[in-house]
Amino acid sequence: MATLHNLGFPRIGARRELKFALESYWKGETSRDELKQLGTQLRQRHWADQAALDLVPVGDFSFYDQVLDMSTTLGNLPGRVSGFHGDPLDNYFRVARGRSGLFDPQHALCCGGVAAGEMTKWFDTNYHYIVPEFTAATQFKLDASRLLEQLAEAQEQGGVGEGRAKPVIIGPVTYLAIGKAKDDSDKLALLERLLPVYAELLDTLAAHGAEWVQIDEPILVTELDADWQHALNTAYHQLKACKVKILLATYFGQLQDNAYLAANLPVAGLHVDATSDQAGVLPLLGLLSPHKVLSLGVISGRNIWKTDLTATLDWLEPIAQRLGERLWIAPSCSLLHVPVDLDSEQKLDAEVKSWLAFALQKLGELRVLGRALNEGRATVATELATNTAALAARRASPRVTNPAVQAALARIDASLGQRKSAYAQRAPWQAAILKLPLYPTTTIGSFPQTAEIRHARSEYRAGRLDDAGYQAAMRAEIERSVREQEKLGLDVLVHGEAERNDMVEYFGEQLEGYAFSQFGWVQSYGSRCVKPPILFGDISRPKAMTVEWITYAQSLTKKPMKGMLTGPVTILNWSFVRDDQPRSMSCRQLALAIREEVLDLEKAGVKIIQIDEAALREGLPLRKSQWKEYLDWAVESFRITANGVRDETQIHTHMCYSEFNDIIASIAGMDADVITIETSRSDMELLDAFENFQYPNEIGPGVYDIHSPNIPTQGHIVQLMEKAAERIPAERLWVNPDCGLKTRQWAEVIPALAHMVEAARELRAGAVKQRAVA
Repeated sequence: MATLHNLGFPRIGARRELKFALESYWKGETSRDELKQLGTQLRQRHWADQAALDLVPVGDFSFYDQVLDMSTTLGNLPGRVSGFHGDPLDNYFRVARGRSGLFDPQHALCCGGVAAGEMTKWFDTNYHYIVPEFTAATQFKLDASRLLEQLAEAQEQGGVGEGRAKPVIIGPVTYLAIGKAKDDSDKLALLERLLPVYAELLDTLAAHGAEWVQIDEPILVTELDADWQHALNTAYHQLKACKVKILLATYFGQLQDNAYLAANLPVAGLHVDATSDQAGVLPLLGLLSPHKVLSLGVISGRNIWKTDLTATLDWLEPIAQRLGERLWIAPSCSLLHVPVDLDSEQKLDAEVKSWLAFALQKLGELRVLGRALNEGRATVATELATNTAALAARRASPRVTNPAVQAALARIDASLGQRKSAYAQRAPWQAAILKLPLYPTTTIGSFPQTAEIRHARSEYRAGRLDDAGYQAAMRAEIERSVREQEKLGLDVLVHGEAERNDMVEYFGEQLEGYAFSQFGWVQSYGSRCVKPPILFGDISRPKAMTVEWITYAQSLTKKPMKGMLTGPVTILNWSFVRDDQPRSMSCRQLALAIREEVLDLEKAGVKIIQIDEAALREGLPLRKSQWKEYLDWAVESFRITANGVRDETQIHTHMCYSEFNDIIASIAGMDADVITIETSRSDMELLDAFENFQYPNEIGPGVYDIHSPNIPTQGHIVQLMEKAAERIPAERLWVNPDCGLKTRQWAEVIPALAHMVEAARELRAGAVKQRAVA
């Protein structure tokens, strides 16, 4: 009998209940007890949704981030939050976002804002985690309270009997690998201190009724040198004495040269992502000991297309016969990365909907596979036939392939990606036209999405506000953004993106080949949720998408106004992408469509066009040996989009919340005139890349962490920019926030930008003095 289990469930709720509860708590509108009660309700609902499984994950629920949860469990919160009083949840939120949810003025005096933890992408997903921080002096101390509370809750109130609850934790080697040393120490040297705490945790969970514990080590699908391989061996040989059975879980990729290592670690079971590496499963069988469980991730936890159940059974049944009760099946990874429930969708295109599966539907697919394996295919013949018909209908649909788009792809050649002149020739012409000061100031594009904006959008979509009324409401918000920027004294303005619901969804709604859900939300970080559009067919642009809004904004001011677009790689990486053609082909289709918009903006007189590629790095394969292929087509796609313009048109791009030092040459290869990039949370760590690489164009290292409510001081911004000026000539530096401002409030944005503008003025004055002395 094959065992059915799940690696993790979406925690935000089918209607984003967790998001709204968090934001209410942070605003001081609801209590801590109310927030915790909402968490309890969500957990119990999610356990009920998984009740048909043999093993159910516990501890996958988080109020912000599972990595930060692990840091809390290990007693490894940054020293800057030590000594604060209050509930442990307060310090938790201080690390996550710079401050807790308390608004008591007396409490704020002693326990106010701190620097938030650095945030970056979880492997190659669009989920962001809070980076663990280490120093040579780091010590670990177990706090198992969160896990024990959820375990008891699952057993007593959640209907998950003892032995069926499977606690989920991040493994010790992955935890060290994804963290950062804040000094020159070796992270791996901490393993000796860390393992006793893990052993204590595992034995504590065993004492409270856990039979199996899932330990996630996705680091095993990356390239590991001998030291990290040795660390895995050391860790699990030490933990094998613990009183629970360990299911070691890998996902997001192929084991490849780590297969022997993974198969021979002394654990009771191994989970692998068979959707990424079906071919690697049979060789792995020969490496496993005869008593070890093999869990196969046979349903994608990353995408929303229905699984080909018949094809899956065709290759899975012989494995089931060979392994018997040693075979477990599950989704490939946690279902955190997909929406909760397709049945909630009442307005989604019916044809496209018939091709999809969200988290609950994926669990339904898992149950069909399990029943077929355990009781025979005849018992699920109807389900298999329905699945086969849906897949066939998708393949035959005329909406998937557009001959005109295919022909345009065939005409792509190298000339599409080339600017007429090199940056050194373009820059003086652009400077003469734009007449910007030293250290020019700008923002990344969006301004706060106010209650008025959201209300107008809701009324318009409900049909209670007509086109003219909606246009007037959005124009009023655009004018507000322009006037505020002028009052602040910013040099290059943006229109504020009032009309945009999301930087990807907005464009997808205007492109052929996309479909959209109402409730297809997934967590990006904390309370931030995104609703990825569904790319199901060939992409084309029927008409201009942004020109009217940008030209209106430019008509309100004499200062230069940036045209704001999302780049093809980011649209691709932040969509649910079709799985019936290479991602590179879909990206080139997007590049051609956005290129048309770039050229129309230029024709309309827009002199600066920003093409955001926030997600460029997250599409990188997890193995460096495969990076070049991806970067080649990703950079090519950006260049196709951007480089049809005249030399006088200044092209900007923006990237955020990823590690860029190791791909800086590819970023330079994009040949954008100006790149704005996140550096505030990492304290300008990106600038280390410029010790050995001469970045040729202009750069705006973000100096204002927009994901925290904390307001940066003028002095802090000056300090960051002075660091930047040590590596990059001042003549090529811009001053800007590290991301868009849509998630902040005007009351936070205005003083922060005022400090930023004053910092730029101080920097200019300092530069003038230096020149006078010279």
